[in-house]
Amino acid sequence: MDIIYLRDLRIDTIIGIYDWERKMKQTVIIDLEMATDIRKAADSDNIDDTLNYKSVAKRLINFVGDSEFELVESLAERIAELVMTEFNVPWLRLSLNKKGAVRGVRDVGVIIERGNRE
Repeated sequence: MDIIYLRDLRIDTIIGIYDWERKMKQTVIIDLEMATDIRKAADSDNIDDTLNYKSVAKRLINFVGDSEFELVESLAERIAELVMTEFNVPWLRLSLNKKGAVRGVRDVGVIIERGNRE
């Protein structure tokens, strides 16, 4: 198994349960590892033979930017479903950070793994 990853993808979105959070966008930070097999792309040197991380990032920017979830758990689950379905990813690990959500804490969020890592 090979992994293609995105680190520190920052997207502004409506996220949160409090009234003030529903009125302004906050930045969420995404780290994403996606299982794939890069051998075909390595042989062909052709972008069409690999998981295009730019396409994944652009899709997430649009999806997350337009979303209005209350919970980071819900947003993380929907991101995982989207990536696995639309990009044919069999396994992923996703970290979703809602920086500044808890006073005195640098980072807070969730880490989820979905699919088969084989």
